[in-house]
Amino acid sequence: MINVFQPTLGDEELAAVSEVFSGNWLGHGPRTKEFEEGFAAHLGVDPAHLVFINSGTAGLFLATELLGLGPGDDVVLPSASFVAAGNAIAATGARPVFCDVDPRTLNPTAAHIEQVLTSRTKAVLVLHYGGHPGEITAIADLCREKNVTLIEDAACAVASTVEGTACGTFGDLAMWSFDSMKVLVTGDGGMLYVRDAELAARARRLAYHGLAQQSGFAAAKVSHRWWELNVRDFGRRVIGNDITAAIGLVQLRRLPDFVARRRAITETYDRLLADADGIVLPPALPEGHTSSYYFYWVQLDPAIRDQVAADLLDSGVYTTFRYPPLHKIPAYLAAASDFPGTESSSENTLLLPLHQGLDDTDVHTVATALRKAVEQRTAQLGE
Repeated sequence: MINVFQPTLGDEELAAVSEVFSGNWLGHGPRTKEFEEGFAAHLGVDPAHLVFINSGTAGLFLATELLGLGPGDDVVLPSASFVAAGNAIAATGARPVFCDVDPRTLNPTAAHIEQVLTSRTKAVLVLHYGGHPGEITAIADLCREKNVTLIEDAACAVASTVEGTACGTFGDLAMWSFDSMKVLVTGDGGMLYVRDAELAARARRLAYHGLAQQSGFAAAKVSHRWWELNVRDFGRRVIGNDITAAIGLVQLRRLPDFVARRRAITETYDRLLADADGIVLPPALPEGHTSSYYFYWVQLDPAIRDQVAADLLDSGVYTTFRYPPLHKIPAYLAAASDFPGTESSSENTLLLPLHQGLDDTDVHTVATALRKAVEQRTAQLGE
């Protein structure tokens, strides 16, 4: 089976984990700090504003907690979002308010967001679909103008930029995911960015039981009774550890090569499918934008999309669609909705395999199988 997502791991990662084992400290420690510093350099921010945590989802929940969201607050997000974003908002008692997306990019525009802002809007939460930055600069400007907090779900955008500025650093808070399906993987893990220094310090406390002074290997001994607790916040434990951080450090070094290979695969798909009838390719990146090339999506006639996906699966090519509209999920079912871009894209979009482990033969196999399936299903539709 040619998978949609697949990590690239090898001897370097094994050696890094072995070193952690040899040191006999597996928890939150020196490699965690080193990974935070390395990722901060990758983003171009101060490492004091980053916290390595156990998942991107934990970062979403922590962000809503840091903002003190609750009943009476609205948070705007595209309906085409991962369910964790909606869950993080709703769990606080705040109301998720959905907006539409562009049917080709599957990213919201600033206009889409502005249409649903209210006097109760406390935050806007956007992602960068498939690693494409979208209108993040305009959205950040809008949020500053309206005095609304901007949260970036940058799970798809670990190496995406606009005019040299890293996605995830345009807003006030952001999180990245490093789970086993991402570009940079640590097994499970994530990174939280908080622009405000004081809030960043609180985020670090909340991520580890609310402790002002962390115990353990990495803790500085500030008292002769170091075992006593100084708890200022009611936190939980969502910090990362040295095992996953060690893997992350290797993956971070390899990230430029991963992204370069994913870009090459994207360009090959573009070339192989450029003249294919019935297949619409992803939109080109605007000038000054770079992508992490996390998704490669094609758009087909909705009448054949599902059958084409089934045909590809039968031929050994796994495809999928992300993300099903939240306004249609039972937990968030909107009484009334007008999201034409979201609804049309959810019926015609299909993600092809895209990961750095694909070789050129795999890419040609996928493209050939897709062309054949679309041609056959289109012919059947016309009969």
